[in-house]
Amino acid sequence: MDQLPFTDDTVIFGLLCLCLGFVFYTSSITTGFWSKFYGVVPTVLMCYLLPAILASLGIVDESASQTYFVASRYLLPAALILMTLSIDLRAIMNLGSKALIMFLTGTAGVIIGGPIAILIVSIFSPETVGGSGVDAVWRGLATIAGSWIGGGANQAAMLEVFKYNQESYGGMVLVDIVVANLWLAVLLFGIGKSKKIDAWLKADTSAIEDLKQKVSTYTEKISRIPTLHDLMMILFYAFVGVGIAHLLGYHFAGFLEANFEVVRNKQKILSSLSSEFLWMVVFATAIGIGLSFTKAKNYEGVGASKIGSVFIYILVATIGMKMDLGKVLENPGLIAIGLVWISIHAGLLILVAKLIKAPYFFLAVGSQANVGGAASAPVVAAEFHPSLTSVGILLAVFGYVVGTAGAYICALLMEVASKV
Repeated sequence: MDQLPFTDDTVIFGLLCLCLGFVFYTSSITTGFWSKFYGVVPTVLMCYLLPAILASLGIVDESASQTYFVASRYLLPAALILMTLSIDLRAIMNLGSKALIMFLTGTAGVIIGGPIAILIVSIFSPETVGGSGVDAVWRGLATIAGSWIGGGANQAAMLEVFKYNQESYGGMVLVDIVVANLWLAVLLFGIGKSKKIDAWLKADTSAIEDLKQKVSTYTEKISRIPTLHDLMMILFYAFVGVGIAHLLGYHFAGFLEANFEVVRNKQKILSSLSSEFLWMVVFATAIGIGLSFTKAKNYEGVGASKIGSVFIYILVATIGMKMDLGKVLENPGLIAIGLVWISIHAGLLILVAKLIKAPYFFLAVGSQANVGGAASAPVVAAEFHPSLTSVGILLAVFGYVVGTAGAYICALLMEVASKV
């Protein structure tokens, strides 16, 4: 038997399932304390926080675990396929331009938030934003900008471009994870209050509600009790699709890297297109959309998207486990920069959402398509409704495309701010 912290993935996965089971059992209680508790705290937030508590208390060792890798590489693409199986592309197009506007607002918030955060923190703690040469803090913050606009590939590109001291890089990764996950927790909490938020924003949610209603009506129409045959076919579509997505993603990323200098050179703004993960997500989504034009769409009637939701919740638990709450104050100066930075991002999103009367859904998904990327944008979108998952995916993929260029501009502005 392992001693604490647990490092055996079999044990860790069991504990994650214990957390999920506890949350879903208690959330099903319709009277008393738990009923009031889940009236305030969203279910998905608890599925995220309980694993975070396990990591923070030293019960599990996330660094020794492959559960997140498995969930993000196998279960995430399977969920994307199953949750886009019944997609209605025309209805998604009818959502209008507000989704894209909010995404670009989130990008702008990250770009201007970095230099403003440096200026603000420098007033109270100039040493926090100082450094010279490869130790200059702005160089490290550039990697966070890459992560918050695009994803891991964009983050790696910024590390290559600005040559930040790799011995100090772990601190930047910590800020990235801590602040991004705290913001994710805030967004998830807001989902439970989305109707009140939409009323305050005076948002028109009719297109979103129409899409949800259309999918729900279609699902009710084709619903039936699943047979073993149905479940095996769902397994077939999901994981054969995952295999194809990985195969195509690996070869397509390799093809781009081998044939295009702008992709191969890590200092070029399109270098993130060499990410196998990016193309795996793209191809998994394309497979799901392709299946929506076939009879495979009818498997939504036996719970295809519900099985996809199970996979998503497992992913949520593994993401939560990456959050060590005890490390939040380990480097208060850098954490302060991150908190000011994300607050500017959030404030700009709220301002624009209020001005254009955009629903909270577009605010939350637009933000996560930047800060969280393909791993968490679909999680947030699916929490509103499974039919909306594809909106999160499409915006997250767009984030990969603009991530390196946006982060590069942000880094240049942060360099200027650090010298003021």
